[in-house]
Amino acid sequence: MKESNMRELTIGIDIGGTNTKYGIVDRDGNVVYQGSISTAQYEEFQDYFNGLSAALREAIKTVPGEHKLMGVGVGAANGNYYKGTIERATNLKWKGIIPLADMIKQEFDLPAIITNDANAAAVGEMVYGAAKGMKDFVVITLGTGLGSGFVTNGQLLNGKHGIAGEVGHTSVNPAGRFCNCGKRGCLETYVSATGIKRTVYKLLADHLEPSELRGISFDNLTTKMITESAVRGDIVALAAFEYTGRILGMKLAETIVHTDPEAIFLFGGLSLAGDLIFKPTIKHMEANLMPLFRGKIKVLPSGLQNQAAPILGASSLVWNYLDNKHPQEAIA
Repeated sequence: MKESNMRELTIGIDIGGTNTKYGIVDRDGNVVYQGSISTAQYEEFQDYFNGLSAALREAIKTVPGEHKLMGVGVGAANGNYYKGTIERATNLKWKGIIPLADMIKQEFDLPAIITNDANAAAVGEMVYGAAKGMKDFVVITLGTGLGSGFVTNGQLLNGKHGIAGEVGHTSVNPAGRFCNCGKRGCLETYVSATGIKRTVYKLLADHLEPSELRGISFDNLTTKMITESAVRGDIVALAAFEYTGRILGMKLAETIVHTDPEAIFLFGGLSLAGDLIFKPTIKHMEANLMPLFRGKIKVLPSGLQNQAAPILGASSLVWNYLDNKHPQEAIA
């Protein structure tokens, strides 16, 4: 079989604080292999990298037929697109600056593109998801924290230092909740899986209404529990979603004036609450928008709401790079 007819594949890696998901993906978004390893079990990054490399080699062996690996895409908190590094990620135990792209290139002789997980989600939305055909949009990831990725004129917005678009660390209240980044009152301390849990406990402390959430410890409480309680009409759970949507809507109204997007996509666990989060978010966004923008910006669920989404997002970085031929230091 000629090389030109070989099946072209990419590797996608999503590095989370607890687990790392990885997979092999073809150009049509078919995940031909996926797996995961524990991130948290490794005290030293080199040991983690060795474990991940071994897992990837085993994955590559399983792919049938003739194929060609085109590159590796990685989504990780504080991933720097230009340098190919992970820099002082608050959700990872390894500190300092990690030259991951160089390590991957040396280990596999493949180009590697590194960016933060929200940027990977944005590119994935554009390549495989509901943003196909859109040139201007924003993806907001609502997980343990709040990430954001901006696409303007069809290009991912990276900024001078490769860290543009950190909406999660814009201020809601300078004297508000403490954030892992070292600031206080960041948006993600209010709008995220962790943020809504903090809101629930604040409401439980401030009010006396009966609530089925009162008997659940903070560590055991999940977004799914809060969602299910709200569906059953629990007054505290409903108030938590209203409060969370109000803050998110107000911040989205501010975000819109910077890039004038066609749509904003909500991605991740908290977005799976559906109308519970979408309705108050849209209501408060419209109420706080500059009149010129009202009724023009869509707020939509991600088209990648499945277990393979982080892998698709990361792998799409390679296709996006190859299609646009953008020079960057991470691909030497």
